[in-house]
Amino acid sequence: MITHKKTKNGFAYIEIVNKNACARVALQGAHLFHYRQQDKNPLLWLSEKSFFENDKAIRGGIPICWPWFGKHKTDPDLPQHGFARTSLWTLVETEEPDEFSTELLFQLENSPDTLKLWPHQFKLQLRVMVSSTLQLNLTTKNCSTESFEISSALHSYFAVHDIDTVFIEGLDNCSYFDALTKEIKTQKGNIYIREEIDRVYQNVPPRLTLHDQERSVQIRSQGSSSAVVWNPWIEKSARMGDMIQDAYKNMLCIETANALTDAQNIGPGDDHTVIVIIF
Repeated sequence: MITHKKTKNGFAYIEIVNKNACARVALQGAHLFHYRQQDKNPLLWLSEKSFFENDKAIRGGIPICWPWFGKHKTDPDLPQHGFARTSLWTLVETEEPDEFSTELLFQLENSPDTLKLWPHQFKLQLRVMVSSTLQLNLTTKNCSTESFEISSALHSYFAVHDIDTVFIEGLDNCSYFDALTKEIKTQKGNIYIREEIDRVYQNVPPRLTLHDQERSVQIRSQGSSSAVVWNPWIEKSARMGDMIQDAYKNMLCIETANALTDAQNIGPGDDHTVIVIIF
């Protein structure tokens, strides 16, 4: 079942319910902010203080960072992580092939407002597939006459039981950029979270696993060779206006990305798709 809903303040979202899972996607940002397999706990973390307001990013779920990841290369006054996550998308297609699966297609195109921020013509589509697995396909099509470069991320916030007991498997021997120290380092073994972490891993394998106290989450990617691992830890979490003070204990971001050396150059008429499958 696909239902159009609004919060009390009029913030629009889509609710999906089938026999395998339920999910919610905001029209702003095509932002999937809830996914839960039937009879299981939510897979994604959502801040208790998250904004559900126009022009404000939602803290949690899977925001779309596009057409740049992090700060803009040359203009720090432009929006952090681009404009896709706070733009209003259009739901252009829905499909329920059976009672166990649901597909939605969201679209964002260039407009006078986007051209002021980024002078390129484009069509951006997000296909969301909700079943016993969660799959997101983000496709960028270059509709202009010149090539352009994008960096992006499907900025997945995972709900964890206790940050002290989780670890990430699959990034051993991968190099990464440490955004806190501005150094290039190499991962040795699994990743355990003992302090603030903000890293962009390069040349990553297509299979990662988040091991939690209560479950293991599989993360499969295509069209991406970089991954971001982020947790704000104690002090930064306390400073953030849309997170409660100890929120860092129950969340961990593992983001499927095209970042740094994995940025994509897309020629006129060409497209690029990055995919994440989570289960």
